[in-house]
Amino acid sequence: MAQGSGGGFGRRSLLRSAAAGSAALALPALCGAAPAQARSGRPGAAWGVQAGDVTTSSGLVWVRSDRPARMVVQTAATESFRHARTWHGPVLGPDTDFTGVTALHGLPAGEQIHYRVLLADPDDPRRTGEPVPGTFRTAPTGGHADVRFHWSGDLAGQGWGINPERGGYRVFEDMRRRNPDFFLCSGDAIYADGPITGTVPLPDGRIWRNVTTEEKAKVAETLAEFRGAFRYNLLDANLRRFNAQVPTIVQWDDHEVHNNWYPGQLLDDDRYTEKDADVLAARSLRAFGEYFPVRTLRPDGGGRVYRVVRHGPLLDVFVLDMRRYRNANSPGRQTDDPRGILGAEQLRWLKRELSRSRAVWKVIASDLPLGLVVPDGKTDFEAVAQGDPGAPLGRERQLAELLRHIKHARITGTLWLTADVHYTSAQHYAPERAAFGDFEPFWEFVSGPLNAGGFQAVALDGTFGPAQAFVRAPDRANTSPAESPQNFGEIDIDGASGELTVRLRQEGGKVLFSKVLQPGRVGQ
Repeated sequence: MAQGSGGGFGRRSLLRSAAAGSAALALPALCGAAPAQARSGRPGAAWGVQAGDVTTSSGLVWVRSDRPARMVVQTAATESFRHARTWHGPVLGPDTDFTGVTALHGLPAGEQIHYRVLLADPDDPRRTGEPVPGTFRTAPTGGHADVRFHWSGDLAGQGWGINPERGGYRVFEDMRRRNPDFFLCSGDAIYADGPITGTVPLPDGRIWRNVTTEEKAKVAETLAEFRGAFRYNLLDANLRRFNAQVPTIVQWDDHEVHNNWYPGQLLDDDRYTEKDADVLAARSLRAFGEYFPVRTLRPDGGGRVYRVVRHGPLLDVFVLDMRRYRNANSPGRQTDDPRGILGAEQLRWLKRELSRSRAVWKVIASDLPLGLVVPDGKTDFEAVAQGDPGAPLGRERQLAELLRHIKHARITGTLWLTADVHYTSAQHYAPERAAFGDFEPFWEFVSGPLNAGGFQAVALDGTFGPAQAFVRAPDRANTSPAESPQNFGEIDIDGASGELTVRLRQEGGKVLFSKVLQPGRVGQ
């Protein structure tokens, strides 16, 4: 990243600081079952810290305590914490699984913010645990500051959990070393419907060995089990180091609850005693709000996931929720479908906020792809496309309405980012190739998984004229992370020119595909 986006703080110093902070907080060595947490005389935060939904002047800081504690956050311009500012957060207790978030406001724009979280005994504020350090950059307000961020999704899926012999979730260390301004998690941050067993045989005779916990031994049904699924990932040191350095913008998808779920569904799954997807979703959303810093959610499960996170003059991120407001999965042949995949209210919100945006680039963070045909069983479909290349039907009608609005409102600089399908690809959509032509050309980029099974590429639906510029996918279903490299995407926006570069990367950092887009240009 060019000078200007990191303030006066050196990148090498930042990387050393984050690694040292994580090491100081490391859980005992991971092998077999997850270690029990020792309880000393002072509150501890072995799950690390996170920041989220960072803007030019604000951000959220998250922590989990091992017992009741008052959350206190200190912020400063340097690691020395001279002239630190103190923020008094909530008392953390069992009602939120001892998690809490403190909102920071009035921060300087375009600067590296150092923070540390103190956990104090609520009955004796002088008794505090070891401070837990973290850092993030606020978004710039102008000038020529570059922007870099990563995106991906799908963590601990298909039974592929934290494998200490492989080094755990290695992809997070690859992303951390590239020092992005933030990470967009595109959904499936947990697999509530995917238990983790101690060992999994691989096709070549090797054995995959997972860290295990009691909550991840079965599908998540109770609030405690959903909480345990979110907590499981924080046993990984790579993820904790990453969280201490890189703020997140997180959304959810189906596996936070159950594969391909939709409102009103009754599960046909013998593993569950609770069959009502709405009941499970409410429990999951509460745990999701407890374990991620999301400004539009409350720890009690109220609020919403969809929102706009503004990152200075170059970028707005429109985070969608294609799960909570959708209609039932079906063959998707309806000629009238006002609910669609977003619901009428969310669609109105998205059109309104896109029209209001003055950012050069408008990233639409979609938890499902648009033109990829994602089946649900033999006759139904899970995403937007349903395999009929003709005029928009079913959920495609809602997408057509949105694309028409973007064209006629002369909204420029839109691109779609997603994960979900467990491979990586790039699709360009153009009206001259489409059955529906009332829209401007745009790109959709897919990346993932982070640590889950890889799957074969699915078909394209021709309704909106997609052409696949790149695809990299395994040749069989559920290839393990040991067999199929994991993937993440990277966006770089040049502060001087506004030029945006997309790179699809695989674990280790290798670039698989890149595309340069120019600001304000139609049809690229």
